[in-house]
Amino acid sequence: MRRRHQVLAAVSALGVALLASACSSASGSTHAAAGVVVAVGAENEYANVIGQVGGKYVQASAIMSNPNTDPHTFEASASVARTVSEAQLMVQNGVGYDGFMNTIENAAPNAARKVIVVQDLLGLPDSTPNPHLWYKPGTMPAVANAAFAASYPNTPVAATEPVADYLLQAAGADNLTPFAFQADIMNGTDPSAQDVAIERSLFTQHQVKVLLYNQQVTDTLTESFITLAQQNGIPVVGVYETMPVPGFDYQSWMLTEVQDLTKAVANHISTEHL
Repeated sequence: MRRRHQVLAAVSALGVALLASACSSASGSTHAAAGVVVAVGAENEYANVIGQVGGKYVQASAIMSNPNTDPHTFEASASVARTVSEAQLMVQNGVGYDGFMNTIENAAPNAARKVIVVQDLLGLPDSTPNPHLWYKPGTMPAVANAAFAASYPNTPVAATEPVADYLLQAAGADNLTPFAFQADIMNGTDPSAQDVAIERSLFTQHQVKVLLYNQQVTDTLTESFITLAQQNGIPVVGVYETMPVPGFDYQSWMLTEVQDLTKAVANHISTEHL
């Protein structure tokens, strides 16, 4: 405990020194190209997920990446404080594992910086005894969703069925397709003419960035919407009701779905098959 207090005190001093050298603005970073989100993971496993999700539109780096370093005795340097101060997106573990990050962030405030605390994503109390959250199977999909939401907030999308609606909600996307339309397609009934007209207008009026459809179940109507989206330059992403095998486990499946959504929004790339 004494060691931890010494580390925090040292980090705090570094943060104050950094502020004095005017390095607290993320927009002032000289290391990222225009339009690229500067993202930092406190641990390299989180930085890896950010990089997978954001691709070329994210410059992801990690604070702790040396497997020979004990995170519990980690000591931050001035370069670490500078990296954090320039970040537009931060992902940290929480549960006291990387509390030094809070000290640096407080010493180098940035109103534009978005901080994702994995502990909060998972709804865990501070009393959680085991801080190694990245070993929980659902952690990385949650981090991927949160990274997408931070990078592409309120992205308008369309869907033929509610297969991926929970993922879209977690990712902060705005699904403009009426739920009644999605439910009718899911249940094999004909949607109302009004809902069909609304869905068509999402593509013909370019109101959405991507169309998600159930890759495992299509019919003439859904195929017509896929074609309409493509004709209007809107990428399409096929989502699956059951995990594609072989080649995927649950975590990699969900991460890949988020990556495909990101490629559609950021790179205008369609992914109809995993």
